[in-house]
Amino acid sequence: QVDLVESGGGLVQAGDSLTLSCAASEGTLSNYAMGWFRQAPGKEREFVASLRWNGGVAYYSSSVKGRFTISSDNAKNTVYLQMDNLKPEDTAVYYCAAGTKWYAPALKDFGSWGQGTLVTVSS
Repeated sequence: QVDLVESGGGLVQAGDSLTLSCAASEGTLSNYAMGWFRQAPGKEREFVASLRWNGGVAYYSSSVKGRFTISSDNAKNTVYLQMDNLKPEDTAVYYCAAGTKWYAPALKDFGSWGQGTLVTVSS
């Protein structure tokens, strides 16, 4: 069983930076592709970024590419999402997930999910 817990969300202003963390159960990062998804109020959950098992190679949504960076630290069993130059449209609940596909993945490729952490970006 994979356990995932997100943290780091909060209220920031447009242009600010914020780093989200996803604490995973032992072995998760080396055996699963990791991903970040988000869901804005009234909208469907969408893909943000993903990382290959063991890290090192990432894939991003066009809406965040160049602004967000996904990374991991196996020793800490943690996945991160560094968000820079945040925009109001980035406001959403961000979810960490573990799955089977890291390259151009879809929601269906991830079977384990965290509870989410809210990121609110004011203008």
